[in-house]
Amino acid sequence: MRLLKISGISFLILFISTAVLYASELRQEIDWVPLIFGLCGGLALFLFGMEMMSEGLKKTAGNKMRIVLATLTKNRVIAMFCGAFVTTVIQSSSATTVMLVSFVQASLMSFTQSLGVILGADIGTTITAQMIAFKLTDYAILMIAIGFAIRMIGKDQHIKNIGEAILGFGILFFGMKLMSDAMKPLRTYVEFIELLKGLENPILGLLLGAIMTALIQSSSAFTGIIIVLAQQGLISLEAGIPLVFGANIGTCITAGLASIGTNREAKRVALAHVLFKVAGVMLFIFWIPQFAVFIRWIGNDFEASTARQIANAHTIFNVGLALIFLPFTQYFSRLIMRLLPEDKNAKKLIPMTRYIDESVITTPAIAIDLAKTEVTRMIMLLGRMLEAIICPFTNANCGKKTDSYFPQISLMEGISMREQKLNYLEQRINEYLIQISQQKLDKEQANEIYHMMTIVNEIENIGDVITRNLLLLASRKLTLKKDFSEEGKNEITAYHVKACKQIKRLEEAFTGKNIDLAKKIIRREQKYLDMENEFKAHHLKRYLSEKENTVETHEIHMELMDFLRLIIVHSSHIASMLISPRIPN
Repeated sequence: MRLLKISGISFLILFISTAVLYASELRQEIDWVPLIFGLCGGLALFLFGMEMMSEGLKKTAGNKMRIVLATLTKNRVIAMFCGAFVTTVIQSSSATTVMLVSFVQASLMSFTQSLGVILGADIGTTITAQMIAFKLTDYAILMIAIGFAIRMIGKDQHIKNIGEAILGFGILFFGMKLMSDAMKPLRTYVEFIELLKGLENPILGLLLGAIMTALIQSSSAFTGIIIVLAQQGLISLEAGIPLVFGANIGTCITAGLASIGTNREAKRVALAHVLFKVAGVMLFIFWIPQFAVFIRWIGNDFEASTARQIANAHTIFNVGLALIFLPFTQYFSRLIMRLLPEDKNAKKLIPMTRYIDESVITTPAIAIDLAKTEVTRMIMLLGRMLEAIICPFTNANCGKKTDSYFPQISLMEGISMREQKLNYLEQRINEYLIQISQQKLDKEQANEIYHMMTIVNEIENIGDVITRNLLLLASRKLTLKKDFSEEGKNEITAYHVKACKQIKRLEEAFTGKNIDLAKKIIRREQKYLDMENEFKAHHLKRYLSEKENTVETHEIHMELMDFLRLIIVHSSHIASMLISPRIPN
């Protein structure tokens, strides 16, 4: 994706350079070498500053923004405002969309709720265009100086991130100033102005805007270029509006590329983004002259320039889009569900990750959330293994049973298959967490990564107890062809239920960061250990009385209770990490 972006930037520079050279040939007195250098350098600084500002803001507010999105999206109107606020702060609708994908995958919000946030994110991303239209270029050098000073002097990483954002902000506007100054000579060339007036054709403008934005993967950057052209009087409002519409469609390419190879939920979020934009452009494209009149009518009260009018058109288009489609998000959700229904073949026997995404490594707050979702999946797989393992100990016909989730394989094969998945997930999650740890992290994020790696190891240990110990013990039990005594079977079943409850509580505590539930797991541990001692005492009493079934199954009975006890102890260890997430000294 990054290679495509670099290629797009190169193509855009080539396009601008060709247009300028064409104009220079019309009037030989133009000094076109510094003009092209100014355009190329300004564009490079503009895009670099945009990226630096976005990264700095994401690092500064990433953790807070994910909390806002995850907790305040129950109402679609509030969800829209949340999406606008978050995107305004982190200056990246793509980053907001990635967060949405992770939250929908983690069941922190429904797909329908995400639609309101998408509409809000489209509003938030127009703020950059508004700032550019305010002509803040006179303060660019000051912002660069302030941002650099904060970044160099600041001792706290949070302060350094703020400095990075301000520095990027200044570089962005300095790049815009270079482009603006470079274009000044073109204002007197009638032929070049006529060339750009051809973009007033709505179809041509729409296609050019979509292609250019798709190539550089930033609607804010391309809209900024349009505004710079307008500031020099090189482009009219009628030509700027279809270019802005095209930029809004072209920005969907980022979400589309990010959804390649992901699950259905991620693809639905990307498709929703595309449908909203395309449907909105179709509503406006046939009314561009009237829309331009409306924008001028609004701007007359403020004596707005063409650049300001284009920025206003960009904002009003996205606000209008949100107001039009927000009441119908339920219907959009149903439509997208029909276009991308649940994949009946989604359940695969081969190990694979579903949530971790290499492309968001540089945004640790989001990457950590995705890793947590994958760990939750590990705990869920573990719970299914533990539920199934009791069958050969309590049911003589267990060998004929098939897995409830995968009817094509036996129950025992299902347990082994899930162990392979656990091993694979442990390796992939740890590799992913190590990659995240190599980024700039705050103390809380470093703690989360350390404890998640420890928790993943504990989960794998429980999986090993099931496959290396309980599964082999089950084979011995089936070979023995003897059943436990009725009392012994009841005790084993009851104790197995307690172990399963601990794993279920663990899944809920980890997913919801529920400290009270984690404390309950620890309290229950002692209660269940006492229960095990009581059950063992009953068993030994039957054994000493030489009860036939008890004597013949004695070793298997005792080992089974020991292994279930070990699972409960491991569960309590994981719960203790959820309560006290601190890296040991």
